[in-house]
Amino acid sequence: MIKTGHETAERADRMPGFYFRLMSCTIHIRDRFRPPARLLDEVGIQEGMTVVDYGCGPGSYIKKASGLVGATGTVYAVDVHELAVGSVSRRARKEGLTNVVPILAKGYDSTLPDAAADLVYALDMFHMVEDQKAFLAELHRIAKPNGTLILDEGHQSREKTRRALQASAVWTIEEETGEYLRCRPR
Repeated sequence: MIKTGHETAERADRMPGFYFRLMSCTIHIRDRFRPPARLLDEVGIQEGMTVVDYGCGPGSYIKKASGLVGATGTVYAVDVHELAVGSVSRRARKEGLTNVVPILAKGYDSTLPDAAADLVYALDMFHMVEDQKAFLAELHRIAKPNGTLILDEGHQSREKTRRALQASAVWTIEEETGEYLRCRPR
């Protein structure tokens, strides 16, 4: 069987189920001591927006994002791992988050339409992306022309993240904080 680039990307960027479960457990413990949702208060999410939580994992940010976009907004929770999408689906049902739409990405293809998102955030996952240029191109494709990307480096250096953004040739770094980079489409 010949593998396409998307199939290779999906396998390379997706961790085995056991590691995903271990990571989820670690994230739940972390979230008890340092709630991650406070970061979303800073990034400019407003009622009615379409927001993409790319690399949503077990869904640490979805409840806060759902509340910020309100009943007229939508939060797409995208991940390449079926366990992540399942976790977010269960959490959204349990917590009544009717504006959260879980999506299983196919490699670097989120399956979202072009220019769908007012804001995309990819937090604590960029270091796991094998082809960062292809990933950033997908985020650019789904962001509106005046949209925003909030990206942190995860477990790689800020400099490596900056270089990847510059090499992508589709994002401009607008602001850097201690926690993330705010970018705009070129």
